[in-house]
Amino acid sequence: MLLVPFLQRGIQLLLLPIHVLACLGLWDPFYKKVFPYIMAKVAPVYNRKVYRQKRELFSSLRKFAGPSGQLRLLEIGTGTGTNFQFYPPGCRLSCTDPNPHFRTFLLKSLSENRHLKLERLVVAPGEDLHQIEDGAVDVVVCTLVLCSVTHSRKVLAEVLRVLRLGGAFYFLEHVAADQSSWTYFWQKVCDPVWRYFGDGCSLSRDTQRELEKMNFSELNVRCIHVSPHWLPTSPHIIGYAVK
Repeated sequence: MLLVPFLQRGIQLLLLPIHVLACLGLWDPFYKKVFPYIMAKVAPVYNRKVYRQKRELFSSLRKFAGPSGQLRLLEIGTGTGTNFQFYPPGCRLSCTDPNPHFRTFLLKSLSENRHLKLERLVVAPGEDLHQIEDGAVDVVVCTLVLCSVTHSRKVLAEVLRVLRLGGAFYFLEHVAADQSSWTYFWQKVCDPVWRYFGDGCSLSRDTQRELEKMNFSELNVRCIHVSPHWLPTSPHIIGYAVK
């Protein structure tokens, strides 16, 4: 791993203008406006790659519906709304995202998924969901979100707070590869620059370990790889945890 800092500096040098803009605080405001347009193109491609896994994962959502039979679902980091097609009819949906520029794309996705009922749309980071009451939802969903939040443990603490007892947290996240692998080596090399283009995304976050540290009563998780396997974003975890 002695080579990692050297290669990191080399990549940063190639992208020096962006690095300078980031240091001056100019890159982030600009990229937050551009990022939703990029995700509107990238997310459908990704969805096709993991369609089978998502369909299988979300097929069990109904079993966590409350006594009334309605499912109250909160999605953190909703983005363009690519998960909407997998949610069951009549689902009472709350959406949060820290980037207000996703709103247009999210509403478009809602118009294409009229089987859902939007209850609220909140612009807020996953670390601070004070607009959502304690124990207010049956299910929380995060897909490709925990990689880019500032404090993943704070997000998971908020997940536990807003879930009712017996509710479930569903997740699909790209994660750090095995530390002895070449994939992990390239994750560490690309990490500092990847954050610029992934809106804060980290390639080498050990999200499974963070989940294991939280006070869930049950954790169901498995590791998968999303093609192409040579990309540093290929290693994923998928599953759900019960409060």
